[in-house]
Amino acid sequence: MRPVSNDLADTPANRAVAAARSVASTLGLPVEDTVVLQESNRITLRLLPCDVLARVSRAGLQAARFEIEIAQRLATAGSPVAAPDPRVQPRAYRWDGHEVTLWTYHEPSTGEITPAAYAGALRRLHAGMRNLDVPAPHFTDRVEQAQRLLADHDRTPGLTADDRELLDSTLRRLRLTIGERAHAEQLLHGEPHPGNLLPTPAGPLFIDLETCCRGPVEFDLAHAPDDAGDHYPGADPALLHDCRLLTLAMATTWRWDRDDRLPNGRHLAGEWLSRLRSS
Repeated sequence: MRPVSNDLADTPANRAVAAARSVASTLGLPVEDTVVLQESNRITLRLLPCDVLARVSRAGLQAARFEIEIAQRLATAGSPVAAPDPRVQPRAYRWDGHEVTLWTYHEPSTGEITPAAYAGALRRLHAGMRNLDVPAPHFTDRVEQAQRLLADHDRTPGLTADDRELLDSTLRRLRLTIGERAHAEQLLHGEPHPGNLLPTPAGPLFIDLETCCRGPVEFDLAHAPDDAGDHYPGADPALLHDCRLLTLAMATTWRWDRDDRLPNGRHLAGEWLSRLRSS
């Protein structure tokens, strides 16, 4: 975490912070201090003293509205997700070209999430998601997005020809293989990796539901620590193995996008390429 800069420069980050502060203040939530919790393709902030978690993205992407609708419905049903802040209407607020959503802030717990607890939380999330009838992309649509990014050399100028071919061939092969072997599909989180599971005193809670898609549960389980798969009844080990390679290739592709802002993203991309070469 870091305090927001006092620099008044007109930067995208400062504009996003200003939008979050303005929305919260307009809704009657006092804001005196701001702490940046995450800054990548969107910004996550803790607003004080109202103690609200604000997430800010560019307006027009639709993801913020979709995410808060899904989260509200799942939280109401008792699923293990972080809920919108109850003091305001659960919606995406537009301000100065941004969309701001406001969430309940959870102080991180010091306890470690065991593989069994991870798998248990994911099973409960999947159970709640099976009761939701909402339009969502198929996991293969996300694979196609990664393939289009690879085909756009202007957006991925740092990739060598060999690495580009490795990623594209891996995505094409596994998309077909998984599609042929996945018999049961449902609504999924899309990216339930450890960074999207909060350890809280109330138990593990999932965040970042904007990536929801449809597919086999193994696609979600592929984002969890390896040992979690041993605690998820009915998971297909072979299908899970292929999903892990597919999600690794997708995540590697996103990191080569020239507009990607994940801290240390390019270094991670290099490490993940090495893992794909040796797989």
